[in-house]
Amino acid sequence: MGKRKIAFHLNCLEQGGAERVVTNLANQFVQEDYEVLIATEWYGKDEFWIDPRIRRVHVGLREEDEKKGRIRKFLLRIRYLREFMEQEAPDVLIAFAHRAIFRALTAAIGTKIPVIISVRTDPVGHYDSFTDKVQIALLFDRAAGAVFQTEGAKEFFAPHLQEKSRIILNPIHPKYIDVPAPKERTKTVVQSGRLVDFKNQPNLIKAFIRVHEKHPDYCLKIYGPDSFDGTKEILEKIIETHQAQDYVELMGGSDSLEKDLADAALYVFSSDWEGLPNALLEAMALGLPIVATDCPCGGPRTVLTDKVDGLLIPIKDVDALEEAMNWMIEHPEEAEQMGTQARKISEKANAQAIFEQWRDYIEECCTTGQEQR
Repeated sequence: MGKRKIAFHLNCLEQGGAERVVTNLANQFVQEDYEVLIATEWYGKDEFWIDPRIRRVHVGLREEDEKKGRIRKFLLRIRYLREFMEQEAPDVLIAFAHRAIFRALTAAIGTKIPVIISVRTDPVGHYDSFTDKVQIALLFDRAAGAVFQTEGAKEFFAPHLQEKSRIILNPIHPKYIDVPAPKERTKTVVQSGRLVDFKNQPNLIKAFIRVHEKHPDYCLKIYGPDSFDGTKEILEKIIETHQAQDYVELMGGSDSLEKDLADAALYVFSSDWEGLPNALLEAMALGLPIVATDCPCGGPRTVLTDKVDGLLIPIKDVDALEEAMNWMIEHPEEAEQMGTQARKISEKANAQAIFEQWRDYIEECCTTGQEQR
């Protein structure tokens, strides 16, 4: 049998966690001679690169649809995706993230095309509204399979979906793997990720201001673009109020984090919730000593073992954050050992290993689907 025809569906390919995973997988599948399509709702301004052999298909609203009503637009999105599925007849459609999942399962009704869904965030607060519950009850039985990033996300859904699901980590970008350990670490605490409310960077800065009182030779650098949700202004206000400009810096976005972060004394992850954060995986691959919140739906706990390859602390706890940072600074040998252990994440979350897990699971779902037709 020849290579399969695989289609991915998501909103767009603009810079983000799910978008990065899809483009990485699509690029790898096409290199393995699969026929690959990506069906998106719109085109973003700053999108990930895809191999020219991948066919990108627009299945979102058209210019003439913009003035139509909300329900009409919803139905048209379903119709356009269904027309794409009927015309292209992929062996499988893989839908990433909330609305794309519901669209794909609805559009696939009657087509006999198996749909694999991939939940990329904490389901609590994102898949538990009334309309979500109705759609999940009506549609999720139809999924050929499901990919989750953590046990916590998986356990949110019904047992029958869990039974046919897989947990697959995000692939780590190769540039973070096998970066040599620094000869000496700088007295810098770092974080990377968008400036956005759920990452709770205000708590990180508040805790670090206390750390700095005890360790005045250390500084904090936060790398990441503004999400324009007001978080950046909140952080700037905290820095200004505490006159911390000399030792707390908002560095903005960076395309060279593998260099910027590599020699830091400590990496701190402060989120209140996330799926499986790429930034944390990258910090682990770099061998950084890590303090991370044990946030739902269990992303950090999935990849970190407390006191083995990092320290896990409760969410929203400034005191715990301060204490953990101080401990790491004051125990550099133990911190370095944890960083060395953390580096091993690249053995199971490198791009090839993750691709093979996806490939094998897709093949399994397609084979099962053919047997049931």
